Amino acid sequence: MIEAIKRVFEIPELKAKIYFTLLMVFVCRIGSYIPVPGINADVAISLFRYATGGGQNLFQLVDIFSGGAFAKMTVLALGVMPYITATIVMQLLIALVPSLQREVRESPDQGRRKLSKWTRMATLFLSLIHSGLFAKYAIQMNFSSPGIVVSELIDLKIFGISWLFYLTVMVTMTAGTLLLMWIGEQITEKGIGNGISIIIATGIIASLPSTIGSIIKQLNLESQEAGQLSFATLIVLCALFVLITIGTILIIQGQRRIPLQYARRIVGRHEVQGGNSHIPLKINYAGVIPVIFASSLLMFPATIGQFLGKNTWMGQVSNYLSPGSWVYVGFYVLLILFFTYFWTATQFKPDQIASDMKKNGAFVPGIRQGKPTQDFLESTMSKITLAGAMFLAIIAILPTLVGKLMGVDANISQFFGGTSLLILVGVILDTSKQIESHLLMKRYDGFMTRGRLRGR
Repeated sequence: MIEAIKRVFEIPELKAKIYFTLLMVFVCRIGSYIPVPGINADVAISLFRYATGGGQNLFQLVDIFSGGAFAKMTVLALGVMPYITATIVMQLLIALVPSLQREVRESPDQGRRKLSKWTRMATLFLSLIHSGLFAKYAIQMNFSSPGIVVSELIDLKIFGISWLFYLTVMVTMTAGTLLLMWIGEQITEKGIGNGISIIIATGIIASLPSTIGSIIKQLNLESQEAGQLSFATLIVLCALFVLITIGTILIIQGQRRIPLQYARRIVGRHEVQGGNSHIPLKINYAGVIPVIFASSLLMFPATIGQFLGKNTWMGQVSNYLSPGSWVYVGFYVLLILFFTYFWTATQFKPDQIASDMKKNGAFVPGIRQGKPTQDFLESTMSKITLAGAMFLAIIAILPTLVGKLMGVDANISQFFGGTSLLILVGVILDTSKQIESHLLMKRYDGFMTRGRLRGR
């Protein structure tokens, strides 16, 4: 393990990418401790703990994803959820609008720039709405528990609206979300791994100390009386942690290999003999993206409902969509299935694969080239995607079900499995794969230039 880490840092380019990624992650963690001007972070945290109460709560899940920034009402309290929601909307528009599909297909670079521009504008719009509702919720909390907001900001009103406080919260939180969006894009471009996924995974890791503290507190080690959490329950959770980690690795790394054969062909004046190969079709082509998309899509309307209040119709919707409820679990499973198929359909191109196979003289044994090969690839991918999506959904909801049956605190059950663990393991696998590709590339370059293997 130590030798592998040494090999990674022997490559200057890869070392620079890792240092840049760590620097950007460090900036994100600093931002999660900077409160919005006029907000008392200590009072906010105490009120947040009282509001969550230890049960399955939407705000608790949002706080885990933001690495504790949501509870402290910091400038990064919104996290990257508005950006992910905007990305989902843009991807759906491309799938539903034929003109956008044609533009992206015919001019990928220009289409990608236009899509990126629209995504940023949608992120700005959603962040302003979300931060405005956040300010409204903070004012309501301040009425019931004075001290969370500086009185001078609230007292300055126009037409009965504390415009300065709204402006302060909306500007700072929107700027924080846009900063995270920019940092995520910079990590993807200049660092290692997917930037947005790394930001989310960093927030999940940041909740580890508080989770360990909750476990120690509920074990009640300082007293002879039984605590809320028994050692038997902890062992079950640890076993579940290991099983979900192994299952996530297997489902993300699993492949079905489609055998290929190459016909004899003439290259120049030489006849090239046919050979055998395979097409690796991933069982879960989308990785953990469906889990991230499903969580974000459920969080957004439910969070708005809780901000507006329980007496509104959106508040009633948020009650139904509270994490741990059967309605939430049902929608969560359906959305994971939908986004798994949706992402696979947008990224997997069987027509292009079939065309490339025909140009290179490759064919699947027993399947004719062209349209039959395309239909075969579509059918095969559809079948294995169903298995992968079902397995992904089961892994995602299993800790929630176990937590409800065993009466485990939501903070603990969310960390030991489900959404948090799926995202964390998926991000680690994706980042490790990118590091491995850099090592393999440098070994190839070293072999060509110096005649010996390097980078491994």
